[in-house]
Amino acid sequence: MPTKAVSLRTRAKYEFIRNNENQFAVETMCRLLGVVRSGYYAWRSRPLSRRAQEDARLLRLIRASFTASQGIYGAPRIFLDLREAGETCSKHRVARLMRVNGLRALHGYRTRRWSVGKPSVAIPNLLQRKFTVTRRNKAWVTDITYIRTWQGWLYLAVVMDLFSRKIVGWATAPTLHRELALDAVLMAVRQRRPKGTLIHSDQGTQYGSDAWRRFCRSHRLEPSMSRKGNCWDNAVAESFFSSLKKERIKKQIFRNRQLASEASATYIDDFYNSTRRHSHLGGVSPAQFEAVQKRR
Repeated sequence: MPTKAVSLRTRAKYEFIRNNENQFAVETMCRLLGVVRSGYYAWRSRPLSRRAQEDARLLRLIRASFTASQGIYGAPRIFLDLREAGETCSKHRVARLMRVNGLRALHGYRTRRWSVGKPSVAIPNLLQRKFTVTRRNKAWVTDITYIRTWQGWLYLAVVMDLFSRKIVGWATAPTLHRELALDAVLMAVRQRRPKGTLIHSDQGTQYGSDAWRRFCRSHRLEPSMSRKGNCWDNAVAESFFSSLKKERIKKQIFRNRQLASEASATYIDDFYNSTRRHSHLGGVSPAQFEAVQKRR
């Protein structure tokens, strides 16, 4: 007489019980998970099918990728990790194994938005939401966000190259003074040596100041500015800040500004630019994308 098939969810519960038998009583775990003890022992005595063995092997690889990304990667990016390692499973199988075993990627959260006053000099929107560009240093976007610490706010300014979505300049400061934006773009200029690069920002006073316009003019940058109160005009920079706060800040309050600055630097330099798979780039990191394009 054939044995009754066990659902994926029930099998996941059985596997949890088997992995924790040394720590907790089987009867207690069965009662808490809502499964029959006799059913568990019957499943325990049967050999695993070839499919179940393969699922268990893939799950170990999935957990390794999920842990390496600090809980950031969902099924699409973990699938790319597995494919790069030579695995041939489908994306749906990865998603199923993650769902059944409770592996859920971190999700973003809403942030408060507000409009700012008009800049001292009207700067037109030259970018016009053309966020896909064909070469390095053709168009940059820049913006500022805030990070909470027990010492007060820490402000982070970044400059992103739209070609590869790489953060090419960044700076932190305890105030929103114009030097914050200038320090970030100065790092970008030193790294990339732009020639006629468009640099797009929102209508913050830092980007409408005389110092900003003089800097852009002297370093062959062409400023562009979003329309008032329209966050979608700088959506790519906003998206980066959302990823930073979801994947690294995680709604915590840092003990001091130094720790917050170090966490931001580690995320940008050691993870986002060099490792993190970007959906816009076909599932590779900004650094990998630039390296491939350079060889072509």
